[in-house]
Amino acid sequence: MSGTGAGSGDIFDLKKLRRLVELMKEHDLGEVDLAQGEQRIRLRRGGEMVLAPPAAPAPRSAPPAGAAPAEPAESTAHLAIIKSPMVGTFYVASNPETPAFVKVGDHVGPDSTVCIIEAMKVFNEVPAEISGKIVAVLVQNGDPVEFNQPLFKVDTTQ
Repeated sequence: MSGTGAGSGDIFDLKKLRRLVELMKEHDLGEVDLAQGEQRIRLRRGGEMVLAPPAAPAPRSAPPAGAAPAEPAESTAHLAIIKSPMVGTFYVASNPETPAFVKVGDHVGPDSTVCIIEAMKVFNEVPAEISGKIVAVLVQNGDPVEFNQPLFKVDTTQ
């Protein structure tokens, strides 16, 4: 669904965005793509949310070129990173009264839910997509997260 509207107001208006999310749910839409002048917004259910023009920040987990010696890379080759699939708010549990989905030391499988990312009042369960043991939680409960931001370190040998 794409469109431009000079007289339709700001496409980034929170009430309009919430209404779009409601319409997406109501009509089971997977994606909405809107443009207004040079502004653009793309909403995807269960995937990434991109605001245009897309920024391309360097991943936070990438070390500076030439700064990491080869030995630490070899010793951490068995570690995998679970990254955020979208922009939103990170939650360790489905509500404050329930235990965290995972904690350091827990074993996960590809279908294990590791957290929830809330984006525009839509709560998205994030699967591990790998098997192993959680060795680090890199984000605090309630923290805002960016697309592709590292959330968990997983030892894939265990």
